[in-house]
This record gives sequence, C-alpha cells and structure tokens, in this order.
Amino acid sequence: MALTALLELKFRPDSVDQAKKVMSRVLDETRAFDGCEGVEILVDQQDEARWVIVERWRSAEHDAAYRRFRAGEGAVTDLGPLLGGAPALSYYTTL
Repeated sequence: MALTALLELKFRPDSVDQAKKVMSRVLDETRAFDGCEGVEILVDQQDEARWVIVERWRSAEHDAAYRRFRAGEGAVTDLGPLLGGAPALSYYTTL
C-alpha cells in the first residue's frame, strides 16, 4: 500500500540558505531511492524557516528501508546544526 510521509523541519533563521543547499543534495538522494515516487518541499509563506517535506513511497517497506539508510550509511550529519527544533515525522495513507 502506498504511503505518504510528512517531515516537518524548523530551521534557524540564519541557516535557511545553507539548508537549501543541504536539502537539495539530500532530496536528490531521496528521489533516487528505490520506491520513492516523489518528494516536494513546502515552505511556510509566513516563515521561510519552516518547511514540510512531502515524500510519497510505493509501500511502507520502501519507506522503512529508506529510514534505515538515513539512520546508517546515509545519515545527514550536516543538517542537525541548521535546525531550530526537533523534526517531526508523520505517516498517511490515501483513502
């Protein structure tokens, strides 16, 4: 069953330009990952440091493999210092 993951990120206001560079690289890798059907970045119109990443996955298993990759060899070590708060990840299915 297809899965949509929403990743909410809040960056430090002074790190938004660097975040754009890091996330461009990271999301290129994400889009190329097996089972990824698309990724979009939504930027809050009133707060450019608040983003929602919308990821569409072919299945929960594909998403789980991706999360394992990011927790291990694909860890994004240069993202943490740019954040102004803890990321929030939630999952949805389409009715």
